[in-house]
Amino acid sequence: MADPVVLALGGSLLRPEESKRHAWLSALANLISQCENPVGIVVGGGAPAREAIELAKPVVDDIASLDEIGIAATRLNAAIVAQVLQGAGVDVCVGIPSDVSSAARGLQNHQVVVMGGTRPGHTTDNVAIRLAIECGAAQCLIATNVSHVYTSDPRSDPSAQSIEKMTLSELQQIVGPPIHGQAGGSGVIDPIGVQAAIDHHLPLAVLDGRDIERIANALAGNSFIGTHVEVD
Repeated sequence: MADPVVLALGGSLLRPEESKRHAWLSALANLISQCENPVGIVVGGGAPAREAIELAKPVVDDIASLDEIGIAATRLNAAIVAQVLQGAGVDVCVGIPSDVSSAARGLQNHQVVVMGGTRPGHTTDNVAIRLAIECGAAQCLIATNVSHVYTSDPRSDPSAQSIEKMTLSELQQIVGPPIHGQAGGSGVIDPIGVQAAIDHHLPLAVLDGRDIERIANALAGNSFIGTHVEVD
């Protein structure tokens, strides 16, 4: 069997304001159905997770409890993606694994495993990176709603520049130290996950997941538009 690949899908890719999301989901299912490698997919919570967390904040002040709310949203999004893939005839592991070890075992017997968050303090980026480590994937692909890693936040800094290639340590300088900031955070890559990638020598890739062709090229090991994050 070919080595697994792991794909993190930002929850922003499923948000209601993306008017073409049904076509995107169909294209994703078609792409995954043609993939020769086992694929682990980790889905983020996106706007539903952040909205639910904001709703709870006035009466819930414990970060771990707020994280659990966000995790529930990620698993709902994961269930949507899993059902779409199953409907397209893809061999998807039944159920949404609640831990990385279960997901890695599922990839030994199924073409695809879809999961969301696992436990407080672990974002879905972090989960995807840890799944890639656990199952022996060559790299972890992080598909979100930005095209690259930038030198700074392009939403607030008009001088921010996109980065085509960088090392894990250079990425860590941008994302910061490996600590859990706040429930529902949405940085380009979770810093705790980046540290795990450094510790286990795991290359990463960041790309705009709204463009299915970019995901297809990255999964196939071809050149793609995005940021290649190499081991130091």
